[in-house]
Amino acid sequence: ERALRRVAVRVDPALLEDAGADVLLEALGALGCEYHIEPQRPARSLRWTRTKPDPCPRTVPSEVWAAEEQVLLLLEPEEFLQGLLQLTQTCGPSCSVPWVCPESSTGPHLAVIGLDAYLWSQQPSSQHVQQPESPAVACAPVTLSWPKVEEALVLLQLWAHLDVLLVASWQELTQNICAFTRALAQRPLKQYRDSCAFSFCVAGRWAAGERVARDGTGLRGVWWRQIRQFHRVSPAVADAIVTAFPSPRLLQQAYMSCSSEQERLALLADLPVKTGGGG
Repeated sequence: ERALRRVAVRVDPALLEDAGADVLLEALGALGCEYHIEPQRPARSLRWTRTKPDPCPRTVPSEVWAAEEQVLLLLEPEEFLQGLLQLTQTCGPSCSVPWVCPESSTGPHLAVIGLDAYLWSQQPSSQHVQQPESPAVACAPVTLSWPKVEEALVLLQLWAHLDVLLVASWQELTQNICAFTRALAQRPLKQYRDSCAFSFCVAGRWAAGERVARDGTGLRGVWWRQIRQFHRVSPAVADAIVTAFPSPRLLQQAYMSCSSEQERLALLADLPVKTGGGG
């Protein structure tokens, strides 16, 4: 595909030191896009860059092919949990968000391999809990349970506008990287085609096949699907959130109106969730 040949993936060499990382280069080669192994900032990241075709098609404005960079930063579970702990303890107007460079206008996408398995290994019954060698590193992650992690993930997305990809293996991460690469390659022409139609409202399919009509019918289903993308969010929990906040804007307004960090973290805690079996 010609669009893929205009996308280059720049991979930090430190990523390839991980066991299982070899599947990434194999998949990128099979995908047909260009990739380079070269140091990146931040370390353990990969960067997508796109170039405009030469010659550029006359029928498509040159700004459609504007340079665009996306960064994916791979974090170890311990490092990620330490950052979440810092964020939840010091969040406020003066708080600096972990993993975000102040000079950058956009934050990276974050990816963590094996967070679920790591959290299970830190349970009290685990034989790995009593390891005194580095208490500063070992103790902080243990204080974050899955509910706390999920609260912090919502905080990252709503407040810091950071997306987090939690995967179990390099194979799963590679599949997501390839899917994102395809989408990035197709984005310029897709955005141009959409802008040529009725940009104020276009009937079509959103969110993996959800039908959206011109009158807005179906947008609630799109919002429900977006909520379901969060880790461990059940259909019942998504129903409760959509019922209380029928649109992302309403949830954001409620979040911004909270007067304290404790109130923000508890915003979704008391929503009535209907479980199966009636009652």
